[in-house]
Amino acid sequence: MTLGIMSSSMTSNGAPQHLLAVEDVPANLALLHAVLEPAGFQVHDAMTLQEARSLLHAQRPALILLDVRLPDGDGLDLAREMQHRDAPERVPILAISASVLPHERDDALAAGCDAFLPKPLRPAELLTTVRGLLNKTTA
Repeated sequence: MTLGIMSSSMTSNGAPQHLLAVEDVPANLALLHAVLEPAGFQVHDAMTLQEARSLLHAQRPALILLDVRLPDGDGLDLAREMQHRDAPERVPILAISASVLPHERDDALAAGCDAFLPKPLRPAELLTTVRGLLNKTTA
Protein backbone atom coordinates (compact mmCIF):
# COMPACT_ATOMS: atom_id res chain seq x y z
CA MET A 1 0.00 0.00 0.00
CA THR A 2 1.22 3.46 -0.78
CA LEU A 3 1.19 6.31 1.68
CA GLY A 4 -1.50 8.05 -0.41
CA ILE A 5 -3.86 5.11 -0.02
CA MET A 6 -3.32 4.90 3.72
CA SER A 7 -3.63 8.61 4.39
CA SER A 8 -7.00 8.87 2.64
CA SER A 9 -8.47 5.79 4.33
CA MET A 10 -7.37 6.37 7.92
CA THR A 11 -8.76 8.63 10.58
CA SER A 12 -6.51 11.17 12.28
CA ASN A 13 -5.73 8.62 15.01
CA GLY A 14 -4.61 5.97 12.47
CA ALA A 15 -7.77 3.83 12.65
CA PRO A 16 -9.45 2.73 9.41
CA GLN A 17 -12.44 4.76 8.27
CA HIS A 18 -15.71 2.85 8.59
CA LEU A 19 -17.97 2.68 5.54
CA LEU A 20 -21.52 1.34 5.45
CA ALA A 21 -22.42 -0.63 2.32
CA VAL A 22 -26.20 -0.92 1.91
CA GLU A 23 -26.52 -3.53 -0.84
CA ASP A 24 -28.66 -6.66 -1.19
CA VAL A 25 -26.64 -8.56 -3.81
CA PRO A 26 -23.82 -10.63 -2.25
CA ALA A 27 -21.62 -10.38 -5.37
CA ASN A 28 -21.83 -6.57 -5.25
CA LEU A 29 -20.96 -6.58 -1.54
CA ALA A 30 -17.99 -8.82 -2.29
CA LEU A 31 -16.77 -6.34 -4.91
CA LEU A 32 -17.10 -3.42 -2.48
CA HIS A 33 -15.06 -5.33 0.11
CA ALA A 34 -12.47 -6.43 -2.49
CA VAL A 35 -11.89 -2.85 -3.65
CA LEU A 36 -12.19 -0.88 -0.42
CA GLU A 37 -10.65 -3.08 2.27
CA PRO A 38 -7.21 -3.39 0.63
CA ALA A 39 -7.22 0.42 0.48
CA GLY A 40 -7.52 0.50 4.28
CA PHE A 41 -11.27 1.03 4.75
CA GLN A 42 -13.42 -1.09 7.06
CA VAL A 43 -16.69 -1.99 5.30
CA HIS A 44 -19.84 -2.91 7.23
CA ASP A 45 -22.77 -4.53 5.41
CA ALA A 46 -26.51 -3.97 5.52
CA MET A 47 -28.66 -5.91 3.06
CA THR A 48 -31.89 -4.06 3.85
CA LEU A 49 -32.99 -0.57 4.83
CA GLN A 50 -33.95 -1.91 8.26
CA GLU A 51 -30.44 -3.30 8.83
CA ALA A 52 -28.93 -0.01 7.64
CA ARG A 53 -31.05 2.03 10.04
CA SER A 54 -30.05 -0.24 12.95
CA LEU A 55 -26.35 0.07 12.10
CA LEU A 56 -26.65 3.85 11.75
CA HIS A 57 -28.11 4.07 15.26
CA ALA A 58 -25.13 2.14 16.64
CA GLN A 59 -22.30 3.81 14.73
CA ARG A 60 -21.69 6.78 12.44
CA PRO A 61 -19.83 5.72 9.29
CA ALA A 62 -17.52 8.04 7.37
CA LEU A 63 -19.52 7.32 4.20
CA ILE A 64 -22.57 5.34 3.06
CA LEU A 65 -22.56 3.35 -0.19
CA LEU A 66 -26.26 3.08 -0.96
CA ASP A 67 -27.97 0.80 -3.46
CA VAL A 68 -31.01 2.57 -4.83
CA ARG A 69 -33.22 -0.54 -5.05
CA LEU A 70 -33.46 -2.73 -1.96
CA PRO A 71 -35.81 -5.58 -1.03
CA ASP A 72 -37.59 -3.58 1.66
CA GLY A 73 -37.83 -0.24 -0.13
CA ASP A 74 -36.25 2.61 -1.99
CA GLY A 75 -32.68 3.28 -0.86
CA LEU A 76 -33.21 6.96 -1.57
CA ASP A 77 -35.63 7.05 1.37
CA LEU A 78 -32.63 6.50 3.62
CA ALA A 79 -30.78 9.36 1.91
CA ARG A 80 -33.78 11.64 2.52
CA GLU A 81 -33.88 10.60 6.19
CA MET A 82 -30.17 11.29 6.57
CA GLN A 83 -30.67 14.85 5.27
CA HIS A 84 -33.03 15.56 8.16
CA ARG A 85 -30.93 14.04 10.94
CA ASP A 86 -29.69 16.43 13.56
CA ALA A 87 -26.01 15.52 13.32
CA PRO A 88 -23.03 17.84 13.72
CA GLU A 89 -21.54 16.56 10.47
CA ARG A 90 -23.45 15.12 7.55
CA VAL A 91 -22.45 11.64 6.35
CA PRO A 92 -21.71 11.64 2.61
CA ILE A 93 -23.73 9.18 0.54
CA LEU A 94 -22.66 7.48 -2.68
CA ALA A 95 -25.70 6.12 -4.53
CA ILE A 96 -25.17 3.03 -6.69
CA SER A 97 -27.70 1.58 -9.10
CA ALA A 98 -28.05 -0.90 -11.92
CA SER A 99 -30.38 1.56 -13.61
CA VAL A 100 -28.55 3.97 -15.89
CA LEU A 101 -31.56 6.03 -16.90
CA PRO A 102 -30.68 9.74 -16.83
CA HIS A 103 -33.24 10.54 -14.14
CA GLU A 104 -31.74 7.98 -11.70
CA ARG A 105 -28.68 10.15 -11.07
CA ASP A 106 -30.81 13.28 -10.78
CA ASP A 107 -33.22 11.54 -8.37
CA ALA A 108 -30.31 10.35 -6.20
CA LEU A 109 -28.75 13.81 -6.01
CA ALA A 110 -32.13 15.41 -5.27
CA ALA A 111 -32.66 12.91 -2.42
CA GLY A 112 -29.44 14.05 -0.76
CA CYS A 113 -26.82 11.75 -2.21
CA ASP A 114 -23.46 13.34 -2.91
CA ALA A 115 -22.53 11.23 -5.93
CA PHE A 116 -23.92 8.47 -8.15
CA LEU A 117 -22.21 5.49 -9.79
CA PRO A 118 -23.90 3.04 -12.17
CA LYS A 119 -23.48 -0.72 -11.89
CA PRO A 120 -21.52 -2.63 -12.81
CA LEU A 121 -19.08 -0.76 -10.62
CA ARG A 122 -15.61 -0.11 -11.95
CA PRO A 123 -13.06 -0.54 -9.13
CA ALA A 124 -10.85 2.46 -9.97
CA GLU A 125 -13.84 4.79 -10.35
CA LEU A 126 -15.35 3.49 -7.10
CA LEU A 127 -12.16 4.08 -5.14
CA THR A 128 -11.60 7.52 -6.66
CA THR A 129 -15.18 8.57 -5.91
CA VAL A 130 -15.06 7.30 -2.30
CA ARG A 131 -11.77 9.10 -1.66
CA GLY A 132 -13.09 12.28 -3.27
CA LEU A 133 -16.21 12.31 -1.10
CA LEU A 134 -14.21 11.65 2.06
CA ASN A 135 -11.67 14.33 1.20
CA LYS A 136 -14.50 16.87 0.81
CA THR A 137 -15.71 16.15 4.35
CA THR A 138 -12.24 16.53 5.88
CA ALA A 139 -11.20 19.60 3.88
